[in-house]
Amino acid sequence: MQERPASERVRDFQEVPLGFTPEQALAEAKRCIQCKKPLCVKGCPVEIDIPAFIKLVAEGKFADAAQKIKETNGLPAICGRVCPQEEQCELECILGIKGEPIAIGTLERFVADWERENRESKIENRESKIGGKRVAVVGSGPAGLTCAGDLARLGYQVTLFESLHVTGGVLTYGIPEFRLPKAVVNLEVEYVKSLGVEVKTDMLIGNVHTVQDLLKDHQAVFIGSGAGLPKFMKIPGENLDGVYSANEYLFRINMMKAWQFPDQLTPVKVGKRVAVVGGGNVAMDAARVSLRLGAEEVVILYRRTQDEMPARKEEIGRAIEEGIIFKILTLPLKYEADDKGWVKTALCQQMKLGEPDSSGRRRPVPVEGKMFNIAVDTVVVAIGNSPNPLIPHRTPELKTEKWGGVIITPEGETSIKGVYAGGDIVRGAATVISAMGDGKLAAKSIHKIISA
Repeated sequence: MQERPASERVRDFQEVPLGFTPEQALAEAKRCIQCKKPLCVKGCPVEIDIPAFIKLVAEGKFADAAQKIKETNGLPAICGRVCPQEEQCELECILGIKGEPIAIGTLERFVADWERENRESKIENRESKIGGKRVAVVGSGPAGLTCAGDLARLGYQVTLFESLHVTGGVLTYGIPEFRLPKAVVNLEVEYVKSLGVEVKTDMLIGNVHTVQDLLKDHQAVFIGSGAGLPKFMKIPGENLDGVYSANEYLFRINMMKAWQFPDQLTPVKVGKRVAVVGGGNVAMDAARVSLRLGAEEVVILYRRTQDEMPARKEEIGRAIEEGIIFKILTLPLKYEADDKGWVKTALCQQMKLGEPDSSGRRRPVPVEGKMFNIAVDTVVVAIGNSPNPLIPHRTPELKTEKWGGVIITPEGETSIKGVYAGGDIVRGAATVISAMGDGKLAAKSIHKIISA
């Protein structure tokens, strides 16, 4: 798949990967050997019939391929862009043993984009309402959209409640335009709405209505309110001006369109020397938007090595191409301010790798006596997020883990009968596709109970 050159793309927020041409898609799809026992399907959390859709692509039946994907996945243009296929379906591809696996994610993106550009999308014929049974879905991120879409296909009356004024959850406020265009998110949401899902925005569940309020008018509730609580390191200076959580930083840029200032009136101040703390996809996003907003130097501070970074390899590669500096085995200890209270330096500890910890990665340990300062005027802390605490706080009967995640059964049900949950509110900050898998599981469980 071709990409825009780094020298060009760092000057704007347009999409970086260009996708397959029809000729490339046909050639790639024809590489698929159509395994009798396709392991790739087992690697897909939303159970796409991967060989079937690829066979249709190989035959040039792009519209049919799109419908095949949408039998189980209502968000293919999103998944084709941001899902870690290299760790899931493509990891299981038999061709990957001796060569390159089929580019399943890029083919999925191609099919979804082709359908959108050629206006071939069809409104599905849904089954009749199941006795007027109603389900409430809280949160319009990937978990909520998937659960709502699957239940709507089964004929339920689904109302989706979103706390913000626009839909998409983390897909809208968390992922930059150059990685996931908002027009793509909006069209995927419109498809879910076309299935019959009613969407109500500006509805902060926990304040406007409680979960118990929703249960009065609905036979089941699904909570997919995400992980919107930023984590900090709790070190001196994190409250200085110029130190952001990645949540606030990316929210201002993505949701409030700071990158379009002054046409949009919510700027974000980005200094000349930006340090981003963390090694995940969010850290890569924060670093890359900083360059596009005018930073002269962007440094990623990560306490392990590049090999241990949880970000996707392709996102790490793109960041390096764009000139992001990786300062590995580096741990910030404190931030110091200038005479106006603005961050000016980060005191860092040199680290080395010790024995593996519970994550399986080698634990970073300090190198005695090795500390140094880095000049900065903006710091973005991107070390993860915790589950949104509002609904658990306002719903005492809802059992949670000590770290804030909602506790669910293997079927996705919470400690409250008829209330299900999934996505980051359960897992903490995780992937889009894992959240979608949770939404799909909950929809199946809700249908099984209600239709029994």
